[in-house]
Amino acid sequence: MEKLIGFTSDYIRYVLIGGQKFYAWMGFLSVLIAAALYGFYLQNTEGLIVTGMTSQIHEGLYFANLVFLVGVAAGAVTIVFPAYVYHHKGMHEVTVLGEMLAISAVIMVMLFVFAHMGRPDRLWHMIPYIGIYNMPGSMLAWDVLVLNGYLLLNFICGFYYLYAKYTGGKVNNNWFMPLVYISIVWALSIHTVTAFLISTLPARPMWFHSMMPIRFIVTAFAAGPCLIILAFLIIRKNTRMWIQDDAINLLSTIITWCLGIALFLTMSEIVVELYARTEHANGLYYLMFGLHGLTSLVPWFWSSLAFMIIGFVMFLVPGIRTNYKLLPIACVLAFSGIWIEKGMGLIVPGFIPTPIGEVTEYYPTLVEVLVTLGNWAAGFFILTILLKGAIGILLGEVKYESGTAAKSGDLAGSSQAAAVGSK
Repeated sequence: MEKLIGFTSDYIRYVLIGGQKFYAWMGFLSVLIAAALYGFYLQNTEGLIVTGMTSQIHEGLYFANLVFLVGVAAGAVTIVFPAYVYHHKGMHEVTVLGEMLAISAVIMVMLFVFAHMGRPDRLWHMIPYIGIYNMPGSMLAWDVLVLNGYLLLNFICGFYYLYAKYTGGKVNNNWFMPLVYISIVWALSIHTVTAFLISTLPARPMWFHSMMPIRFIVTAFAAGPCLIILAFLIIRKNTRMWIQDDAINLLSTIITWCLGIALFLTMSEIVVELYARTEHANGLYYLMFGLHGLTSLVPWFWSSLAFMIIGFVMFLVPGIRTNYKLLPIACVLAFSGIWIEKGMGLIVPGFIPTPIGEVTEYYPTLVEVLVTLGNWAAGFFILTILLKGAIGILLGEVKYESGTAAKSGDLAGSSQAAAVGSK
């Protein structure tokens, strides 16, 4: 118990101390979080009327981010799988950082669930045996199960590994490794179930096809590693922790393959749906060219396609893929393109037109934008704290010494050196 208390107190003290860039970054995120809290307040006092969602389009910016972030959380397996299955040394050294990203992404998903519900006080209905938890009939119930299970698995694996490092002990592989292998399979399940959540709705022909889970998985394994690479490059620049080039290069290769497959599936859907166009293709046609003079999503689609193609071409070129000054540009382009393609470019046009033929456009309101930015800020706030503490333990700057917790003065000095900046 003494070691556990020491681990918790030292971890907290370490992450609270940093340099100017660290405090500026956390302060900026705090401002966005405060704005989101105001948006939550408006939604809970005035109702979802303050959003752009309507009876025709009842899933907008919140649900779009929810779907995308489930993929980001699942993308963390691109570190765990090579590290533990193929024993990749460079990946093994940073596996715990991927687990911290997964924890942060799932928490962001839950924040968007709260925002999308409009009435978080009704969340108790999702508690098995207490609320109205329709298991196994409801796909939403399965989604709640796999997301919470994935969060728990990454929390246990990540913090147990850090605790072993903190105390100088050995990881008990008898139960740790089975949990790791379960988490690998579980990562595939969370995005598969999310795909089933929308692809099992026959009234939404744009979603109603068996290719949806495959598209979700390959885009997850492209978007997730993009964010991981950006985080790794920031860590290498702002801390004393050095992440090996071969780890970043392997992630870049994974992105290249998965982004290429994602583009192939997108092009295939376009050909199949529009070659012999029926009314079932109206959602995609609206997304690409507009419908009845309504074209608000057309720029989103073509910008997404341009971002993904340019990013893919950049990843294809070895000189760019291994150039760590140009690589972030490719990652941002691919990440942004997939965010649009799986978010606004997938969720909203699924409702246009409605099953009875109504054509209504959706425009996010300022409240939705503030809440969305605040939820992302909260996720990055948590991610910064988790990564900073994990790096301190991996570097040996936070450790259990002589039966007592490390001195706060020592933690302060080492934390200044390892503070994650705002870039």
